[in-house]
Amino acid sequence: MIEDCTAIILAGGESKRMGRDKANLLLDGQTLLQHVIATMQQVFPRIIISVREPRPEIALPQVCDAPDVHGPLAGVIAALAQIQTPWAFIVACDMPFVRPALIETLGEYRAGHQAVVPVVQGHAQSLAAFYASSVPDVIRAHLARGGKNSLRATFEHLRIRYVDETELLQADPALRSFFDVDTPQDLSLAMRARAPLKSS
Repeated sequence: MIEDCTAIILAGGESKRMGRDKANLLLDGQTLLQHVIATMQQVFPRIIISVREPRPEIALPQVCDAPDVHGPLAGVIAALAQIQTPWAFIVACDMPFVRPALIETLGEYRAGHQAVVPVVQGHAQSLAAFYASSVPDVIRAHLARGGKNSLRATFEHLRIRYVDETELLQADPALRSFFDVDTPQDLSLAMRARAPLKSS
């Protein structure tokens, strides 16, 4: 267990490309959200679900989007503001193949940084990444300056330890952790358990 960290699962997206709520899509008899929760429970003692509005079917603690922030960062800011630990691991509910070994590998690089971000196919992955509890202040300052409303856009303001593929492959040889179910075609691939390498 990574005791000084809270897992934050983002489950408040609009799912425009999927056309329906991704959190409740079924994969091998469980919802995508249930898959991610099960993995997070192997690694973290505390889990928060970030939602746009309360989900009665979820027994875990939930945090609704920050009312004064619009767009993708609303849920991130609200959830980070609620944690009681110095770190959070942020993952999306549509990433059912995240491996505990990969999470543990990333967690080893936190010292001296505000974020630990994996890099896959040359692209920094804003999810399946660690963030310090101080990050909401950085995000709000970024937005106040008119910065783009995305987690990746805040990276230039953070002390980040990037973890490249050579380091990631030791924990996840196929890098399946970064497969996200964005479209019906992605769900079909996931069901066939042949998820290809794909950036979030």
